[in-house]
Amino acid sequence: MSAQNKAGLDALLTPEESVVLLIDHQPFQFANLNSHEPTMIVNNVVGLAKVAKAYDVPTILTTVLAERGGRLIQGVQDVFPDQEPIDRTLINTWQDERVVDAVRATGRKKLILAGLWTEICLAMPAIQAAGEGFEVYAVTDASGGVSAEAHDMAVRRMVQAGVVPITWLAVMAEWQRDWAREDTITGAIEVQAQHGGASGVAFAWEMQLLVGRDAA
Repeated sequence: MSAQNKAGLDALLTPEESVVLLIDHQPFQFANLNSHEPTMIVNNVVGLAKVAKAYDVPTILTTVLAERGGRLIQGVQDVFPDQEPIDRTLINTWQDERVVDAVRATGRKKLILAGLWTEICLAMPAIQAAGEGFEVYAVTDASGGVSAEAHDMAVRRMVQAGVVPITWLAVMAEWQRDWAREDTITGAIEVQAQHGGASGVAFAWEMQLLVGRDAA
């Protein structure tokens, strides 16, 4: 990402400019995920996938050696039930021409990535894509590494290469931008209620209070 694109309104994400690439959220990778609580990463990547669908953002799914490492986790596959993940042998997703062609076919330059593990399957394609003219955003809380240090060092390395670290709820907020945007607000609220942790609980409570007030 150039210095010009790092600041200002145009540096923020829009659904129309974005494409999402979800990399290797599979059982084998989760088995050695130690930088985060695995259930948190499951929650967050499913939330990210649902948000992408709600905002009609093209989303590409990938796996590596699925016959051995396991299929894509069901929560993500259920969001895109008719999409077959691109299964590959290459460690670096961005070296698989099918993946790159799928991204380029969208015509979008803001590339949002999440993957397991951060230090390998996220960092490698993020760094390469950033060097090839894409504005790359790494969703750090929908990704994880074999240790906290591995995750942290990978994020630092990506930042040095011009990749922007971001969290999944921040992605949603930048896509929504205005709570008066009625065509997407329902989808945003539903995903936040399901995957937003305390925010989702608070929203459910607020709805309960409103319903009670209307009944009274």
